[in-house]
Amino acid sequence: MKEFPITSNDADQRLDKFLKKLFPNATLSFLYKLNRKGNIKIITLDTKKTKQDNEYKLQVGEKVQVFLSDRDITDLQTEKKVSTEVTQDKKLSRHDIVFEDTSLLVVNKNPGQNVHPADHKSTEISLIEQVQDYLGDGFSSLTFKPSLIHRIDRDTSGIVMIAKDKQTLTELSSDFRTPLQLPPTRREGKTIEKIYYAIVLWKLSRQSGTIRKKLKRIENAKNENKVQVSDSGQEAITHYKVFRESSVKIPDGVQYISCLEVTIETGRMHQIRVHMAALGNPILGDKTYGNKKLNGYFAKHFWVTRQMLHAWKIGFTHPKRAKKMMLEARPKKDMIEFVKKLQK
Repeated sequence: MKEFPITSNDADQRLDKFLKKLFPNATLSFLYKLNRKGNIKIITLDTKKTKQDNEYKLQVGEKVQVFLSDRDITDLQTEKKVSTEVTQDKKLSRHDIVFEDTSLLVVNKNPGQNVHPADHKSTEISLIEQVQDYLGDGFSSLTFKPSLIHRIDRDTSGIVMIAKDKQTLTELSSDFRTPLQLPPTRREGKTIEKIYYAIVLWKLSRQSGTIRKKLKRIENAKNENKVQVSDSGQEAITHYKVFRESSVKIPDGVQYISCLEVTIETGRMHQIRVHMAALGNPILGDKTYGNKKLNGYFAKHFWVTRQMLHAWKIGFTHPKRAKKMMLEARPKKDMIEFVKKLQK
C-alpha cells in the first residue's frame, strides 16, 4: 500500500482524473475496477478511511491510499516515453526571462521553437521542457507540473506565460478566454491584452484600423491553409496601428515595408497572419499565408528566415497579487537587425 497526500495543486479534481494523472500507464477501466474492489481508499479531513465514487472531489489535506504492491505502483507511474535531455547549450537563458515570481514565469520565446514537445522522433527541446528543467521539481506535485497558460506559433517569437501552480493556471487560462470586446461589467477586469509587433509587406491603406473577419479552421488541411476567412467561421477581431514605413529597392522596383503594433481581441489560430494576408499586407517571411516570391528575395538578401511576428506586450491581472500588470518582451535580434538594415 502507498499513501498520496493531496496538496492545493492536486485538489478540486475528481478522484478518477487524479488517479489517471497519477498512473499514466493505467487505463480508466483498470482504475475503475480498483476502486470498485476497494483498492482505493480516501482518508478524509476527519481522518475517516472511506471508499468514494469516481466523481468524488478531492480536498486539500486528504490522503489517497492505493492498495497495490510497490512494483505495480512503480510500473503504473513510470511513463513509457524517452525524455529529451536538456543539455547545457539548450537550457533556458536568463536573458529570456521577462518576469518571475513564486506563481508565474514569463519568457521571451525564440523563433523556431515549439512550445510543446513535437513527435517522439524529434530531439528538439521544446519551451516547456526548458522551463521544467529550469524550475526543477520544486513546483511539481503528484499530478501537476508547471504548465503553459497559452501558446504561440513555432516561428513567432515573444511572450509566453507559464503557471507554477494550479490556481494560477486555472485563473489565467480563464482570463485568456474572456474577449476584450465584452462590456466591463461582464469582464470584471479579467481580460488579457495581447499586443504584437509585426512587419508586413507594402503600405497599408490606413494608418490604423480594425479587421473583423471570421476565421475557420480547416481540419486535416494538406494542400490548403489551415485557417481561412469564412462567413461560417468564428468571430475574430484584430486592431492595427502603423508606426514605421520603409522602402527597399528590389529588381522589380521599390518594395514598401510597414511595421505595425497589432492588438487582438480574440485568440484564433493564426489570427494575425490570416487577417493581415486578407488585408493584402501579409507578414514578411510567412511561409503559409505570405508572398513566396518576396519571401524568397528577403531570405536571400536580408536573411529573413521566419515570419516577422513577435508577441511584444501582455497586460493581465495577476491572480495572487490582484494587480494589473503590463509586461514587454524585447523583439528578437533578427527583427531588430532587419529594421536597422531598412533604415540604412
